Amino acid sequence: METIIPEKAYFRIGEVSKILNVEPYVIRYWETEFKTIKPVRTRTSQRLYRRKDVQELLTIRNLLYAQRFTIDGAKKQLIKTREYREQENKNSSEKERLAQIKQELMAIRAMITE
Repeated sequence: METIIPEKAYFRIGEVSKILNVEPYVIRYWETEFKTIKPVRTRTSQRLYRRKDVQELLTIRNLLYAQRFTIDGAKKQLIKTREYREQENKNSSEKERLAQIKQELMAIRAMITE
């Protein structure tokens, strides 16, 4: 079952706790273990999680609870996933650049053959 994140910019820890179906202390612990989770703090030191933080926490919960990774294993898996996404982005941007070059060459060819 896919978890739905409400359309909001910021979430308090209680809201995140309900979305993830874990206790707030678990979220605070994950925050210390996974450095990608960086909630904004209010003047009263209340944590406000951004949407990307909640998505990252959902991924962490899935790795730990559904896929049964250890904390260290989940950290390594997150790094692998991030590296894979970066490589995919690099490949897609290279493909876009090659397509643009091809279009320019076709335009030059059309000018020459006229």
